[in-house]
Amino acid sequence: MSADNNSDRHEIILININGQDRPGVTAALTSILARYDADILDIGQADIHHFLSLGIMFRTTSGRSGDILKDLLFKAYDLGVKIRFSPVTESEYQAWVNRQGKNRWIITLLGRSLAARHIAMVSEVVAEQDLNIDAIQRLTGRQPLDKSQQPLTKACIEFSVRGTPRDRDEMQSRFIQISSEEGFDISLQEDTMYRRCRRLICFDMDSTLIQTECIDQLAERAGVGDQVKAITERAMRGEIDFNESFRERVALLKGLDVSVMHDIAEKLPITEGVGRMMEVLKRTGYKTAILSGGFTYFGEYLKHKFGFDYVYANELEVKDGKLTGNYVGEIVDGKRKAELLRLIAQVENVNIAQTIAVGDGANDLPMLSTAGLGIAFHAKPKVKESARQSISTIGIDGVLYFLGFKDSYIS
Repeated sequence: MSADNNSDRHEIILININGQDRPGVTAALTSILARYDADILDIGQADIHHFLSLGIMFRTTSGRSGDILKDLLFKAYDLGVKIRFSPVTESEYQAWVNRQGKNRWIITLLGRSLAARHIAMVSEVVAEQDLNIDAIQRLTGRQPLDKSQQPLTKACIEFSVRGTPRDRDEMQSRFIQISSEEGFDISLQEDTMYRRCRRLICFDMDSTLIQTECIDQLAERAGVGDQVKAITERAMRGEIDFNESFRERVALLKGLDVSVMHDIAEKLPITEGVGRMMEVLKRTGYKTAILSGGFTYFGEYLKHKFGFDYVYANELEVKDGKLTGNYVGEIVDGKRKAELLRLIAQVENVNIAQTIAVGDGANDLPMLSTAGLGIAFHAKPKVKESARQSISTIGIDGVLYFLGFKDSYIS
């Protein structure tokens, strides 16, 4: 009777293996567990500069653990790795299982470089919020030692954390403060199923995909640069109504030869990372759109250059080869951008939670708040304060890291 009871009992054991990595380590150790018909309850492995860290939690029938541990110990010695054993009680295991139902969050650290203090600061906030770090991974490629040889390097580290923040708003506020003071970006996203299956991404154009405002370029050619630029800046800061400012600026372009637009388009300063980002998004099946308060001519130029699927912008009226100072159709303002985002999502049969919007100005806020993920890109202060996510330290291909892409997959 005692023997039968003993055979029904189980033991749970956690083993941690560390040492120089080489092919066959995991296969050799799991083969021993297979030989004893052990159940693997959890497994995780990481390799940092060819140094292996492997953890396996398994369950076995009581009385067989001694033989399993002995065989594992001998095999670890043969493989030149260290192995450590820790017993796990059923109550400890059950507590771990119960934690699996808690919310999961993704915290992304992004910048030209990341220092130990940056990771420490973010980790401290996580601890203050009673969250537990499940995993940390580097999404960018390895950093060069001599940054002067590659000044446009990128560094991105992703934390996967579990639990419910004590105060999410306070957590977000602390991240914004750290980001501002330390000069790197921090993104906090709930790790829902929608985060892993985004399908549509919409971009503002001026000062987002390109590093200029096209209307300012046109105004310079028309000799009214200072007047238009002053109106543009006030509009982007949200100090005056976008539609009013748009009509005022377009009226000042009256008489400009339309051929100037081609010359400006050919010389547009493309934002760092646009080409790389679009190549990856197209390769992975995303639908892309330009929703701009700028002009259709330049949006179409970018569409053909980079392969965007949709362009919605403002059409300038032309007569006898010159701009009339008027526009054709409805103004694409902030409200219209949000409407177009919803419309394209509907056409593409995409849940709004699967959409992303990227922009820099106050007129982008409705679009950013409508999308499942709204990202303020090198944005004005008012926009950064309102948007939950922002990128201010690297190029626009930083969007890829907020989506969980790794350089090793996309380079």
